[in-house]
Amino acid sequence: MDTAELVASAQRVIRIEAAAVAALEHRINGHLIHAAEHILGCSGRVVVTGMGKSGHVAGKIAATLASTGTPAFFVHPGEASHGDLGMITPSDVVIALSYSGETGEILTILPLLKRMDVALIALTGNPESTLARRADVHLDVSVEIEACPLELAPTASTTAALAMGDALAIALLEARHFTAEDFARSHPGGALGRRLLLTVADVMHTGDQLPLVNECAGLREALLEMTAKGLGMTGVIHDNGRLAGLFTDGDLRRTLDYDIDIKRAAIADYMTRGPKTVTADMLAAEAVRLLETHRIGGGALMVVDDDNRPVGALNMQDLLRAGVI
Repeated sequence: MDTAELVASAQRVIRIEAAAVAALEHRINGHLIHAAEHILGCSGRVVVTGMGKSGHVAGKIAATLASTGTPAFFVHPGEASHGDLGMITPSDVVIALSYSGETGEILTILPLLKRMDVALIALTGNPESTLARRADVHLDVSVEIEACPLELAPTASTTAALAMGDALAIALLEARHFTAEDFARSHPGGALGRRLLLTVADVMHTGDQLPLVNECAGLREALLEMTAKGLGMTGVIHDNGRLAGLFTDGDLRRTLDYDIDIKRAAIADYMTRGPKTVTADMLAAEAVRLLETHRIGGGALMVVDDDNRPVGALNMQDLLRAGVI
């Protein structure tokens, strides 16, 4: 098999699977609406099950549902008849995947599901199958042909089932008015979670790490404070503790352009007055936007309370380490 034949084979698979997914659009009808209504009215959880390749797809559908506002988990149908059926309660909804609709392990537990009066949604490729006929709702995921030339390996059929599961999950997401913030709460370890959940308080330096000098201090004292705290800045405060200004590494470089005596110079003459500040409860991502919008050199920010008293400090390196940028 030469290179051209390999490419042609791979392209054929993409065409077949794309056609299988496209055909589903015309099957989005009352059946999917009824499936969504069952799930939206469910006081328990969605239990997704399937054997073999359908089981892998079922696991992914369960994960997608769970991360988009619909509590869900996967149960292996073979294990269900050996004790795991106890994980399913009458308040749950079961989604069963079987392309043939005749998978023995699923049919074995059907009578028990019916006895519990659990709502059953079936995804099959055969509307006349046992599973389809005994389900409360049947979603047709049949395909004309598999992408496998032997018509053996589930390919187009599993792609179609996965797409139908995604369609149901996203329809439910929108019906629940699920937001990006909601998504972040179930993905706290991901980049989105950090951007939407991490606050300035989570990354700022406080207490003894907070660089501060009085406005009456000399430039030399301010430089010693900056060196000791290592944040490339120091806040400058009035006698009443409120923020008067900010002095950063950038200010120092500009100051050195002047012919001054560092030992005698006063910090009040060279600090930036009325600097941009943030509050501790602000999202860290908002602090990033503030730095970018105002092009704040060095990324230095003081964190203040409602009385404009410094309670923390952060810089661009803190935001980078936190993974917000």
